[in-house]
Amino acid sequence: MTRATAPDDLFRFRFVVAADLSPDGTRVVFAQTRIAPGEKEDDDEVEHADLHLLDVESGAVRRLTFDDSTNSAPAISPDGATVAFLSTRTEKAQLWLLPLDGGEARKLTNLAEGVGGGAVWSPDGTTIAFTAGPQEDLRKPERPYRIDRTVWRFDEIGVIDDAVQDVYVLDATDPTAEPRRLTDDRFIDSQPKWSADGQSLVYVASHDPDSHELMSRLRRVDLDGEVTDLTEPDGLVAAHAPLSDGRVAYVLDFELDKVIGSRAPLYVLDPTTGTRVRRGADIEGHMEGGIQGDNPGSRLGTGQLLLTDGDRDAVVRVQTGGEVALVRVALDGEESHAVVADGPRVCTPIAARGRKLLFGAFGFTEPGDLYLADLDTGEEQRLTRLNDDVLSELALPSVVPLSFASIDGAPVEGWFLRPAGADGPVPTVLNIHGGPHAGWGAHFNFDNLMFCGAGYGVLLVNHRASTGYGDAFATAIRGDWGNLDYADLMAGVDHAIEEELADADRLGVCGISGGGNLTGWIIGHTDRFKAACPENPVFNWFSMYGTSDVGPDFSVRELGGTPYDAEDVYRRCSPITFADRCTTPTLFLQHEGDYRCPAEQTEQFFTVLRVNGVPAEMLRFPNTSHSGSVRGPLGHRRAQNEALLEWMNRYVLDAGLEREEEEAAAAPA
Repeated sequence: MTRATAPDDLFRFRFVVAADLSPDGTRVVFAQTRIAPGEKEDDDEVEHADLHLLDVESGAVRRLTFDDSTNSAPAISPDGATVAFLSTRTEKAQLWLLPLDGGEARKLTNLAEGVGGGAVWSPDGTTIAFTAGPQEDLRKPERPYRIDRTVWRFDEIGVIDDAVQDVYVLDATDPTAEPRRLTDDRFIDSQPKWSADGQSLVYVASHDPDSHELMSRLRRVDLDGEVTDLTEPDGLVAAHAPLSDGRVAYVLDFELDKVIGSRAPLYVLDPTTGTRVRRGADIEGHMEGGIQGDNPGSRLGTGQLLLTDGDRDAVVRVQTGGEVALVRVALDGEESHAVVADGPRVCTPIAARGRKLLFGAFGFTEPGDLYLADLDTGEEQRLTRLNDDVLSELALPSVVPLSFASIDGAPVEGWFLRPAGADGPVPTVLNIHGGPHAGWGAHFNFDNLMFCGAGYGVLLVNHRASTGYGDAFATAIRGDWGNLDYADLMAGVDHAIEEELADADRLGVCGISGGGNLTGWIIGHTDRFKAACPENPVFNWFSMYGTSDVGPDFSVRELGGTPYDAEDVYRRCSPITFADRCTTPTLFLQHEGDYRCPAEQTEQFFTVLRVNGVPAEMLRFPNTSHSGSVRGPLGHRRAQNEALLEWMNRYVLDAGLEREEEEAAAAPA
């Protein structure tokens, strides 16, 4: 006998947040979340992560860490004997080393401000590279400080000068060795990867102190600390991998001279000549495209570019519609590619060893598990089933694929999550994805399951700006936010009503970030929704330009100019312009540490509604960033879930009950 999903079920799920595959492909170390009581009786529960060792052949799993802390970023040594990992068992996160066949963990670092980026083993297994921030002359938060950066703080980071990262190396064979700093600049240096000869590291340098653009560059540092620029800051590096012949393969999330939303390119760079060749041009999908998830494991495998077949191929993520496949791309010769893992799911690459590929996979109702693919046979082995016991209890929704035409005839894809056992039209929540250059699809989103458990259908629409449908579709709203994207969403609502899935009189709308923007736009243009819940939205492009961490770059890319040379566009595309038309009861959810869509965005719209007498409330989340409801404190995640459901119940379900009572009273006796 199954039951409906309840809000607290989120905290019964376990998520894989990191993993690594041993060099011989026989063992996996993975980090799995665990919920534990708070230290004090009235404290919220806390989330920890434990390392586990999995034997591929037998499937046996053995827990490796037992302390109440976050143990993550496992990296197995080249000889397969030990695993290096990050742990918060001390006040600041440090690197630790643990023998896989038994023994105590040994602390590798004791840096005053801790370690930022996890261990990367040198090819010979003697040295570990990692990243860490400033360790001395730190700013005291209570003291005045001077800013000389255009973009001086960043979401999930804070004040950038307090959080710059440098590349360090450490002799793993000497227990008395001290970390040695290789870079010393004001960039955030991340993702160090060893050259084949172990004499240098290629890394990503971002957050240029002299630039406001969302650009990064590849650099190389040798073991003497000599730094060389490999690329110009002409794009945002999403993933990279040094090849054995000295070249570097890398993916740009977007390019300086392209409209945001355009498909990401894969390049192979020859540093000796400075020339680069684009690969994967025959792939139709969106490389590195993203499907929005709502779970702590949704970043598993991001930023990975895996090399196989003697560095002749690279495995990349490719989004097509609502699915993300793993595709092996030839780096030399004629263009060719082969699908490694696909299907109605979201796949994400983790590690490649020999002819074995470790990856994670999610689904609409699958919280994420580990899989191993054989690149020779194409066979796939599922390694974990972390949540079968919880899922077996729940009456999960059915997923109804939708396909319909928008106002201009453009084909649009969507899905309707129908509550288990539902018959006929049901109260429905239109949940709008963020980005906006991302998409909905076969990813695990607990909010949607929660709504279905409460009797709602959930409508998901990949509106114009969504990735996975070609460049024209993904870039169609440039300088025109609130037009075709809004039309696509309303066409989806109409289609769900026509298909007798959604109840036209019981509709709610919600969304985060870009989805919050469109939620605000919708309630300023129609009163067909009984309730709205925008979270961390963009409402005013004028103030967004000056207050958001990405404002002076993202705003210009999206709207076609600054507020001074595109004033009419900024006004026309801002939901705040139409806020005085809104009559929809609205609950605003805002994380106070959000530097991506700052709290002032929400506050402006909230004030207009309150002054105009529209039912409006604001739920504030202290000290959490843009993704706080996904990866923030458990108390914040719980509050977000409960608030969403309560608001929809208050104004959507109750409105439906009142209508039914009125119809019954008016019916002939």
